[in-house]
Amino acid sequence: MLRLLIAVIYTSLTFGANGAAAGPAEAQALLSGDMRKLVIHAEPKPLPEATLADLDEKPRSLSDWHGRWVVANFWATWCAPCRAEMPTLDRLEAAMGGDAFAVVTVATGRNAVPGIRKFFDEAGVTHLPVLRDPKSALARQIGVMGLPVTLVIDPQGREVARLIGDADWDSPEAMAVLAAMTK
Repeated sequence: MLRLLIAVIYTSLTFGANGAAAGPAEAQALLSGDMRKLVIHAEPKPLPEATLADLDEKPRSLSDWHGRWVVANFWATWCAPCRAEMPTLDRLEAAMGGDAFAVVTVATGRNAVPGIRKFFDEAGVTHLPVLRDPKSALARQIGVMGLPVTLVIDPQGREVARLIGDADWDSPEAMAVLAAMTK
């Protein structure tokens, strides 16, 4: 709770006087802590349409979230950094998720549904949807070579930033960068 309050205060102080001018350039200026690993693209990159599945085998796609800013995390149950990172993504969704912003997870490769459920239960993750890319088709198409990898996707469904490796996504630094990008 204290972290969330600090993030809100930090973000308010950073953008309070000129929130309308916030964007990628302002986000770039805020990169610190784990967010130094975030690469903000000069131009948005289109993402391929790919059919994924949810935990109930229902066909899903990242395009289901068009119209929102999305933090899309590619991960696997066997990935130790993913285990450490996932609760921070869950807290990010709890703090910022809504009609304009969402955090979405994509289990990439061989991840059995019972294993995914166990992973989320053990990590205390309750706010995040799970999509599955069982053959890593989407991951390969977009150049995910290791895990975790997190994309920031704009409301038009284009990749605007990428972070390779794990990060503390509910840190004040991460929330300030995301607030700047999504203004």
